[in-house]
Amino acid sequence: MIRMAIELAAPVKINLTLHVTGRRPDGYHLLDSLVVFASLGDRLWVEPAEEMALQLSGPFSRGVPADGRNLVWRAAELAGQVLRIRLEKNLPHGAGIGGGSADAAAILRAFDAPQRAIELGADVPVCLSSRPQRMQGIGDRLSRAETVPALPLVLANPGVSLPTPAVFKALSEPENNDMGELPAWPDRDGFLDWLGAQRNDLERPARGLAPVIGDVLAALSGAGAGLARMSGSGASCFGLFPSEAAAEAAADRISRAHPGWWVRSAVTIPGADL
Repeated sequence: MIRMAIELAAPVKINLTLHVTGRRPDGYHLLDSLVVFASLGDRLWVEPAEEMALQLSGPFSRGVPADGRNLVWRAAELAGQVLRIRLEKNLPHGAGIGGGSADAAAILRAFDAPQRAIELGADVPVCLSSRPQRMQGIGDRLSRAETVPALPLVLANPGVSLPTPAVFKALSEPENNDMGELPAWPDRDGFLDWLGAQRNDLERPARGLAPVIGDVLAALSGAGAGLARMSGSGASCFGLFPSEAAAEAAADRISRAHPGWWVRSAVTIPGADL
């Protein structure tokens, strides 16, 4: 039990791959995804209170519910906590990069209630850890991916929020092959070669709903990304670059060309300490 205010981090989540491998009779889709995290993200401050309260701030706080509809609020209830929470929304929501799932996971992690994570959504369990993981099933089967290297990248969102259910509804083929056995990549080049042969099965339906995603991918490729792909159910996309300096320069170039977009450079957290 905490007795004073504590600060929590909710790192951004990036789906490097997202294979949709089936659909259960209850309608839930089965996934196979390689997920990584980077240091940028939302932040939370929590302290014990007499009654639950949620205060929102940050550039993406507008439109986010400050009551029991918010995953943070629900996570606190699942953890058996009554808290005063201040949530700083630095990530666009409905963007395929964690957002609310990472916020909820931060609460569950702080109060030792990880076993309740799947009750809040498929992305919440994977967000309990900031290390690369393979996420399978409906998000409930997780395994560490130790040999995933640190990756300099640029994240870009065109200011479009895509509801995940709408993207899955637009998916025409839910039965696709999985990633197979993950190899022990000998080096970064080997990992990138493997990654280039993978895919995001939600990219095509998402682009049908939001064609601007194609513009984002083109901008990342035009700025020098060796690989550009959508993350999660969109509309955020990532581009991989050979160095931090190259990623920072690309982010600056894209930001100047598209001032209405959210664009950030970052380096992902590797699978093991080097």
